[in-house]
Amino acid sequence: MVMMNTTEYTGQSVDALLAGGFRAAIYCRLSKDDDLDGTSASIANQRDMLEKYCEKQGWEVAAVYQDDGYTGLNMERPDLKRMLKAIERRQINLVITKDLSRLGRNYLQTGQLMEDFFPRNGVRYIAMNDGIDTLRENNDIAPFKNILNEMYSKDISKKVHSSYLLKAQKGQFTGCVAPFGYRKDPENRNHLLPDEETAPIVRLIFGYALNGRGPNHIRRRLEEAKIPCPTWWNRQRGIRNVFTKWERKDPENGRYMWDFSVIKDILTNPVYAGAMASQKKEYRFKLGTIREKKPGEWIVVEDTHEPLIDRQSFDTVQEKLKSRQRPGECGEPSLFAGLLKCGECGKSLTVRYTNAKHPQQIYSCKTYNAFGKQHCTQHRIEYDTLYSLVLNKIRECAAAALMDGEAVAGRLNDTCEAEQNGRREAWERSLAKDEERIEVLEKMVLRLYEDMVAGRITENNFHLLLQKTQNEQAELKAKVEDGRKRLADEIRLAVDARQWVESIQEYRDITELDAATLNRLIKEIVVHESISSDKTRHISIEIHFNLKPIPEVEQVTG
Repeated sequence: MVMMNTTEYTGQSVDALLAGGFRAAIYCRLSKDDDLDGTSASIANQRDMLEKYCEKQGWEVAAVYQDDGYTGLNMERPDLKRMLKAIERRQINLVITKDLSRLGRNYLQTGQLMEDFFPRNGVRYIAMNDGIDTLRENNDIAPFKNILNEMYSKDISKKVHSSYLLKAQKGQFTGCVAPFGYRKDPENRNHLLPDEETAPIVRLIFGYALNGRGPNHIRRRLEEAKIPCPTWWNRQRGIRNVFTKWERKDPENGRYMWDFSVIKDILTNPVYAGAMASQKKEYRFKLGTIREKKPGEWIVVEDTHEPLIDRQSFDTVQEKLKSRQRPGECGEPSLFAGLLKCGECGKSLTVRYTNAKHPQQIYSCKTYNAFGKQHCTQHRIEYDTLYSLVLNKIRECAAAALMDGEAVAGRLNDTCEAEQNGRREAWERSLAKDEERIEVLEKMVLRLYEDMVAGRITENNFHLLLQKTQNEQAELKAKVEDGRKRLADEIRLAVDARQWVESIQEYRDITELDAATLNRLIKEIVVHESISSDKTRHISIEIHFNLKPIPEVEQVTG
């Protein structure tokens, strides 16, 4: 449990702090890589030890932060990040840990905290058992301890990886959560047993696949049959407390939301044929997972546990899945890749093929493909139709520009004037606020100098506060310069309509589209769908051109 006191610390000098006391943050961390033999290893013991130390020193404990189960190489730990935010808000001016390795084992990033972040924010850091205190002059050993901590972590990482590799070669299961349809053997955690509740669901999925059904069809059938997804089963059993976005939005229906990728992973996992496939990812020290390995690079050991599907059926499903792939699906990107958006949910439209013998490309909404009509409509448009509409619109705009360029330029200005004005006003307000803050900081620098001369603050504290103030000034000045540039660009866009008109004219006689031309001319294509009372689907598209978005609507009835 994290205790937070949100009272702000107003930024006193070190001398004042020594007189008035510290507002301390206790930070505790533990991971499975750590040596658990020591009596002070647990989070609770770390916390108890540090609280007693703070009490003895007469320091107020403003907050306790603890990351349990996080390696010291990971500097994105939740409570560590919360503590750093509290430091930036001046709620804390002392951080204390049991030893330096609790703060981190990455010597570069841990050193950056000690040598830069803490001093820049007026924070004293103490590693109790290591005798490190940044307020004192006895910290020469700290950089070496940082390096030793990382070397220790690297050595542990090698040993853990070697252990996993050995288990993989023996065909033992090494995952945290058993594959859906299985459970860990209570007598041997590296062995799998069929799960009586979920194994029938896996067999049902493979049954659909053996009948030639693809992952999307299977997903819809499972949803219609109200069969809970793997995430729900794991949460019910207390294995994981992960909620999908659909469960947060719609708990009842989200319970049955099967993702396309989950079904595809089940259908291609050799574990269901009784083989253990391990080492599927390539891992690098400090970087973590850097890529997914191809199936040929996996370590696969046959006959390690009871199969849910016989080998012949599993191989048949692999052939059927392979045969469902169409030419081009795994090849070059679609011509309209990255340009098509659904007008309802905002997601991309993805390409698929309608007929195995005579494949025809169609685009449809990604949300509809993954989750069905309950969450979005199809927004289906054929490639040939889309190609024709876009080509004709480009030629039409080019012809209009050649005929009356001034009128087209005026239309461009009128279309985006309101949107432009809104953006400009927001940027102008932001610029004024930043420029006002820069003036305040300049006055603060003068006051700091006067305080130092008058002896109200020490020279060391003057330089510390001066550096911090100058850093903020530099950041704000860079932000202001960027804001002025963006504002100038926005104003320039108001007169760029004529340039756009001149550039579009060269496409008057264009006969073919290519990706370079599309991405040069078009910002995005938004596809809308409506269904009339007689069940007729009406598709309309908006073509937003680059430089300035100009909605052009074409109607398609189908």
